[in-house]
Amino acid sequence: MSVRVESDRAETPPQAFAAGFELTGNAQTGELTLYTPLGTTAAALSWSAQTALMRTNGDVRSFASLDALIEQAVGTEIPVAALFAWLAGDDMRAAGWSADLSQRADGRLTARRTEPPPITELRLVLEK
Repeated sequence: MSVRVESDRAETPPQAFAAGFELTGNAQTGELTLYTPLGTTAAALSWSAQTALMRTNGDVRSFASLDALIEQAVGTEIPVAALFAWLAGDDMRAAGWSADLSQRADGRLTARRTEPPPITELRLVLEK
């Protein structure tokens, strides 16, 4: 998984985030584990209708919503309901986002947010 957030200021470089990941569940109840390049767990996220938690280095943080949890973990908001749909092959609409599912059969998915700024790109490479 990689996320790149363009800067809206010329003097500020884009922000980038990359991690291995394991995603289970759905937009209502699920878990996302993010891995470092060495394969250790960087963060474990879990959510349900009642909770949104992030576990890092033995510390547990609670968030008001899944959106806030994801934004803290990867540096920008990601439309989680649409993400699960995209992974299933459904080109679900998400405000400001467009998904390229043309390489999904090869285990690749790209989504891009153009509105509201800043431009954000999400790339996923999936194991078969």
